[in-house]
Amino acid sequence: MTRKGRRLFVIALAGGMLALAAGLVLFALRDTIVFFYGPSEVIAKNLPAGTRLRIGGLVKEGSVQKPEAMVTDFVITDRNHDVHVVYHGLLPDLFREGQGVVAEGVLDGSASIAADSVLAKHDERYMPREVVDALKKQGRWQEGSSDAPSQ
Repeated sequence: MTRKGRRLFVIALAGGMLALAAGLVLFALRDTIVFFYGPSEVIAKNLPAGTRLRIGGLVKEGSVQKPEAMVTDFVITDRNHDVHVVYHGLLPDLFREGQGVVAEGVLDGSASIAADSVLAKHDERYMPREVVDALKKQGRWQEGSSDAPSQ
């Protein structure tokens, strides 16, 4: 085998080993990778039941119901499509209607998710009181600015 042939053999062998390693990593992660979708994407993609996913949007006004203790039914909307969510457990303190939320769970049907975790998002203008106080002490805080905390 010539020197060029040996070099090509080593490169091909290294490429094959790299492809095998990447394949094994992807195979091992296939159950832990969770994709994020919006309600319109969930409807449009027509995902099969049993798909694990994260869905984000706003909690639809008037949709929160508590049929049993520790069970909450609500709807996540992007104002175009709605996805029904059933969650068993305590909701975060920031959870409320009209607020942003991310739920992770398993798709039950075409537009229903059995969530096992719910994350509530606060207003992007929110700033902790301690930070506001610190900014006021430094003289950098301006009342009524776009950085003012929401109440």
